[in-house]
Amino acid sequence: MRQHDSSPDLAIISDAAALPPSAPSAWRQASWLAVPVALAGCGGGSGGSAPAPTPPPTPTPPPTPLPDWSAPANPAQAARFLAQASLGASKADIVALQPLKFGAWIDAQMALPRSQGHYDWMMEKGYSVDTAIFSMGGLDNSIWRKLISSPDALRQRITLALSELCVASAQGVNSSWPQFAMANYLDIIDANAFGNYRVLLEQLTLSPAMGMYLTFLGNAKANPATGSQPDENYARELMQLFTLGLVALNPDGSVKLVAGKPVDTYAQDDVSGLARVFTGWDVDATGLTKPYPAELRRRPMVQVASRYETGAKSFLGVSVGAGTPAPDALKVALDTLFNHPNVAPFVSKQLILRLVTSNPSDAYVGRVAAVFANNGAGVRGDLSAVLRALLLDAEARDPALAQGSSFGKVREPVVRFLNWARAFGAASPGGLWPVGDLSDPATKLGQSPLRAPSVFNFFRPGYVPPASPIAAAGLLGPEFQITTESSVAGYVNFMQRAIAGQGIGDVKADYSTLLALVGDSAALLAELNLVLAANQIPAATLATLKTALDTIAIVTDAGKLNRVQAALTLVMAAPAYIVQK
Repeated sequence: MRQHDSSPDLAIISDAAALPPSAPSAWRQASWLAVPVALAGCGGGSGGSAPAPTPPPTPTPPPTPLPDWSAPANPAQAARFLAQASLGASKADIVALQPLKFGAWIDAQMALPRSQGHYDWMMEKGYSVDTAIFSMGGLDNSIWRKLISSPDALRQRITLALSELCVASAQGVNSSWPQFAMANYLDIIDANAFGNYRVLLEQLTLSPAMGMYLTFLGNAKANPATGSQPDENYARELMQLFTLGLVALNPDGSVKLVAGKPVDTYAQDDVSGLARVFTGWDVDATGLTKPYPAELRRRPMVQVASRYETGAKSFLGVSVGAGTPAPDALKVALDTLFNHPNVAPFVSKQLILRLVTSNPSDAYVGRVAAVFANNGAGVRGDLSAVLRALLLDAEARDPALAQGSSFGKVREPVVRFLNWARAFGAASPGGLWPVGDLSDPATKLGQSPLRAPSVFNFFRPGYVPPASPIAAAGLLGPEFQITTESSVAGYVNFMQRAIAGQGIGDVKADYSTLLALVGDSAALLAELNLVLAANQIPAATLATLKTALDTIAIVTDAGKLNRVQAALTLVMAAPAYIVQK
């Protein structure tokens, strides 16, 4: 189904968050700390009087040297970079970054070996027992394990972002061993997070998870006798969501207009023609006996000749001749999509939206897209080069730009949870990471990795909250699509329990560094402001939070821990934290 988003990509401003009714009244009062929608005013006019005399020319001052954005100037800039480039950083991580250049940190992260994959970990932990053949058991455990504890922080950040771009969801994989199909899908993204987008596209296309989720596994050629046609689901979503988008784009991601109107990137004939390529692909059961083991979901799909459409195929101005072997036809199809001029700005902008800001300038998108098109060595689709360009761009790094009302993004609920877990060393002593599915908006986060409700992800990049100040300002707020009264309260309730070590199995954080500051509420809040919010929570908000915290007696160890947990809950409920600037 095609959905057009016609609004320009601009900024995000957060709603206030509420603490649960059981919280002390001072906490509840402190939590309702709104961040105003500060919209810059333009204007000024004058009356019709005589013109003023022309003033003498003012000497042009020498240009002010631009700051060196290749390295953090202070702890706040280090923390802000890590908020964009990782899923959470500890105080030690921030301190370790300060002597480095940002690019050196990126290089070091990309050089780290991958931690154990999801498929292998789940096999090792025994989730392939016969009784689990139709279970999702172990999948959530392994996802949280890597997202929380894996040292390759940049890889995990990009893996999560790419899983929300090239979506396959556990909600729609209904066959044997679905947990291992999804584990393999995520392993493919993890392995290619710093690789080439063309390689990633092909490996995801041939993964059983994608074949099942977008219903082309077992897809058969047209049958003239019955009138059946190949399933078009994957062909459509591959173009609309993974590569081209709906309308033609300029190199900077702006909509290309012809006679004042946008032009569709593809038509129904293109969908039908491309769908013929995705026929005959099915699971590879070679050497396996029924009931098939979980290994079936790790192997790339293979061809079943009797189901493949051998006739000619045409799409996007390209023709594949009759009799072309299926692997060759697939190569032509993916090469055609990958080399389409829309792909560089479309994918680049999607990544900027997920990591840095919901409202990148056209120039920012254009600079990153140019690197996608050519990494400087003639290579297209080099994600490692794209990520360097994205994270090191002046628009991402300049702290002055972050003060504007049109810059930033709402932190996804999952990212907020991971910020806490990674900042304070959350661990699972039992080694099984029993966090579970956090999709329930009323009692949990309203979001859980690999459980998007549709191929459109948890939220659309072009979403505008209706009848809101954001809409009135002509801004976009993608993450607000999952921001509701239920999810706002559910998030704070869930985080209060998580912070207190309740409700997420044996997963608990280490607050030893915070307990050392508990006697000074201002120092405690300053630490949390730096580590979680890169010093973006304003002084007035911190003063209100301090007043609330000082009502909590700290004469006992329990009281001290209570103050630390209250401080964490209040900071993580503050709109100035929820909006990543």
